[in-house]
Amino acid sequence: MTMTATSSKHTITALVEDKPGVLNRVASMFRRRGFNISSLAVGNSEIPNLSRMTFVVEGDSRTVEQVTKHLHKLIDVIKVSDISDDNAVTRELALIRVRTNLQTRSEVMQIVDLFRANVIDVAPDSVIIEVVGDEEKVDALQNLLDSFGITEVMRTGIVAMTRGMNADNGGRRNGGRNRRPNITETGSV
Repeated sequence: MTMTATSSKHTITALVEDKPGVLNRVASMFRRRGFNISSLAVGNSEIPNLSRMTFVVEGDSRTVEQVTKHLHKLIDVIKVSDISDDNAVTRELALIRVRTNLQTRSEVMQIVDLFRANVIDVAPDSVIIEVVGDEEKVDALQNLLDSFGITEVMRTGIVAMTRGMNADNGGRRNGGRNRRPNITETGSV
């Protein structure tokens, strides 16, 4: 999708059934509808047998509205929230393998320290760096390390959560109804 002046990145979270095939059904919905996923992270939630997905999609507000409407229609999706405009915490984990030698290793380690990242593996010809932060921080570190020779990058994708104990994960629900009785209107989903 080409980014226009009104297009931007939007963060959407979905609480889904934790069972085989759910991720495939969600990804297939995106594929069939022609929506591009910039980032996708999935993991267990605080509720047994439910997982939380975080999507970053590119597009305008109409695109995001269409994505959330189509997600609502999937049987395994319990709740969908567009938290793009909410006060939210976003984080990403990246592992970056960088070429080093005796001359460049100390310089790479200084850069890593500046970003409050960690060197988690050292080999004679490379180091692996772990960095956690928002997407801009990870991008900035990766760009700085690129001149040394990045040989491998693994990024988790963005995970996000709205701030505050009474946050309702964006407050937008599946047509105003919950599909599970133990999901409350307060912060515990």
